[in-house]
Amino acid sequence: MRIGIITGSGTYALPDFDGATPREVATEWGSTTVTEGRFAGLDVLHVSRHLPGHPRLSHQVTHQANIAALRDLGADAIVAVTVCGAVDPTVPLGSLIVFDDLHFLVNRLPDGSICTLHTEPGRSGRAHWVFESPFSAGIRGALLEGAAEAGLTARDGGCYGHVDGPRFNTKAEIRSLAAVGVTAVSQTAGPETVLCGEAEIPFGLIGYATDYANGVMDEPTPVETLVRLVDESAGSFAQVLTAALPKLAAADLTPVGSHFRFD
Repeated sequence: MRIGIITGSGTYALPDFDGATPREVATEWGSTTVTEGRFAGLDVLHVSRHLPGHPRLSHQVTHQANIAALRDLGADAIVAVTVCGAVDPTVPLGSLIVFDDLHFLVNRLPDGSICTLHTEPGRSGRAHWVFESPFSAGIRGALLEGAAEAGLTARDGGCYGHVDGPRFNTKAEIRSLAAVGVTAVSQTAGPETVLCGEAEIPFGLIGYATDYANGVMDEPTPVETLVRLVDESAGSFAQVLTAALPKLAAADLTPVGSHFRFD
């Protein structure tokens, strides 16, 4: 079994990653850096969205190349982590959310193109992805069990709201997301969810609340608090992944949903 792990702000490398070997992987959507090694007793393929030192902001992440590279290297499942801004005021800062729904109406990549792997007319395998929840129940269960074993608070379920960066959102934008039930927002995991679904790779997403989104609280979260919690998120994610990944061997990793195909 090979597990893909995608990390973002605050987590640029995995701790205790035995034999970690980065290499450039070429795909039809460009190349991306994938680090291979052993983590939590499993063969792991790690992609850092922003790369060490954070040279890439959210609108510069190469989503198609990232997912295609993990697919081509044989990832049986992909787990992504993200720091996020809480839209639901009952989410404690410094806590985890194991998402079970997605709000990504725009369905576009950072360059404005449609978020899909089906990029040309007549492409082999083209299909509509049909699903109820976009996230793998088996991965969700492993993440929740892993968080519990690590002694960390994790909400079971929540709607992930994808927002375009690199700016943060206005109060009006956040109110509109709150009205449709979004739990927390960040700027990268919407495309990952869709592309993994099209690639038929089970995908799970866990978030760490670093701030309250604009207007959620009477007083904004201080930038100092945001920076501190981004730094602290790496340790929490590492603990959860260390406990959760071995459970994937016994989890149901059936691809999510079905595909309405044309060939």
